[in-house]
Amino acid sequence: MDIYIFWIIGVFTISAICGFIFIPIILNFCKAKKLYDIPNARKIHKNAIPRLGGISFMPSMFIAFAVALAIINSTHRQITINLWSMYFLASIVLIYIMGIVDDILGLPPAIKFIVQIASACLLPISGLYINTLHGFFGIHEIPYHIGFLLTVFIIVFIDNAINLIDGIDGLAASLAILALGGFLYIFASQGIWTYSILIAGLIGVLVAFLYFNLFGNAANNRKIFMGDAGSLTLGFILGFLCVKYTMHNPAIKFYQVIDFIMAFTFILIPMFDTVRVSLVRICHGGSPFKADKRHIHHKFMRAGLSQHQTLTCIIILAVAYIAINAALLNIISNTYVFMIDIAIYISINIMLNYFIRKKETLEAAV
Repeated sequence: MDIYIFWIIGVFTISAICGFIFIPIILNFCKAKKLYDIPNARKIHKNAIPRLGGISFMPSMFIAFAVALAIINSTHRQITINLWSMYFLASIVLIYIMGIVDDILGLPPAIKFIVQIASACLLPISGLYINTLHGFFGIHEIPYHIGFLLTVFIIVFIDNAINLIDGIDGLAASLAILALGGFLYIFASQGIWTYSILIAGLIGVLVAFLYFNLFGNAANNRKIFMGDAGSLTLGFILGFLCVKYTMHNPAIKFYQVIDFIMAFTFILIPMFDTVRVSLVRICHGGSPFKADKRHIHHKFMRAGLSQHQTLTCIIILAVAYIAINAALLNIISNTYVFMIDIAIYISINIMLNYFIRKKETLEAAV
């Protein structure tokens, strides 16, 4: 096990180095081709910023993984690539290419939705699907056809949730690093090294991206956004990891104290935020798919926080959810934990609404 921990650190380092090499190249390419995310009334940033940072994610992750795979297998240890992995590779490449095309040329939402569904369908076709809810609302084993549909829905939903939460500097990447760290712990503790090494590679390039995204100077062409190529790729990978952890596989005995709902806890804020925003839009007579400024990061900023303060608050909230659920799942069922999670989220939004109204009242009185 110790040697694999060493390789996880090595893969993280190689991927981070690749990120620091690739992202400046991408920035120069965007400048030469004038590929920018242009500010508008819905967006928070005020300057034209390159948005192809996500292009660096897949190459960096797979270069690091390939190096590790070659060296580990040369030492007569085996990292195997099974059928699920091959189908996952095909599906994530589809999402990645779609994201690049959308960032450069633009794609209609319907086309993107069709590609997401088609890519998600490859996983249950390969035999990887949600086959049990582990007692969630009293549901245990579920048949293949229901699991197929549920798997596709969950993956597409998570994919779009990560895409939608990508609204301020560092938010989607930070939440993804936190979630990936949780999955890395889960899979490494079970000796599932193929995915552990892949996850470490993705975390590495995300750290490099965060450096340019949070601290890069736009005036010096050193600030970049991840774009759809990044957010959709991240969301699909996180959706895949949720499904893989949730599926009951007799060959793999996950540590049962960490209930399956922990997989979704890692990305609870983007999921809850997507549901809340969609319901609010519907209640106001609008389309649930129409972009606006009702997301949780918008609410924190309307309450008076800066972008970095908002980022910090949301990350603290995400960590708190993980800690609370990990503790509660030892003493109560996952159904009750989920209900508590909803109650906490509603309470936070009520509190934010109070501070927003208070701030707007004070501004109106001035």
